Amino acid sequence: MDFTVEHEFPAAPAAVADVLCDPAFHTALELPDLSLPEVVDESNDGTTSVLRLRYEFIGHLDPVAKKVLSGQKLTWIQTLTYDHAANRGKLEFAAEAGADRLFGSAQVALVALDDDRSRRHISGELHVKVPLVGGMAEKRIVPGLVRRLDVEAAACRERLTNQG
Repeated sequence: MDFTVEHEFPAAPAAVADVLCDPAFHTALELPDLSLPEVVDESNDGTTSVLRLRYEFIGHLDPVAKKVLSGQKLTWIQTLTYDHAANRGKLEFAAEAGADRLFGSAQVALVALDDDRSRRHISGELHVKVPLVGGMAEKRIVPGLVRRLDVEAAACRERLTNQG
């Protein structure tokens, strides 16, 4: 299932990227229905940042989802790879158990609106490859994914405002 979301920030793209690529920002960010993430990997070679986080879903799962998970916890790895020179990146996520059944990716772009403002555009897709229930699961998961991106953006705006 496709999804698209946009957020505006009170800072230039480089400042926004610095926050979104900062592991400390994410490990302190409480997102609805998720545990605080564990940093799996992080790197920055001066041009490209890679931030890999592990999340666990701690919210309510409906009976169908519980059955699909067979009693296992729902955890996934989320990877942000960001090219600072191009102001573009990729957000990827996949379940740890069954990465071939629950996964997705999105293109991320930060565009300057003027010297002090920018917009993040995220466009991607989420896949649940489970016969009979996959489409229904995608329709239930995507709104929560977008809501968490909205919460992340609000926290990023707050941090940028308080830094400035």
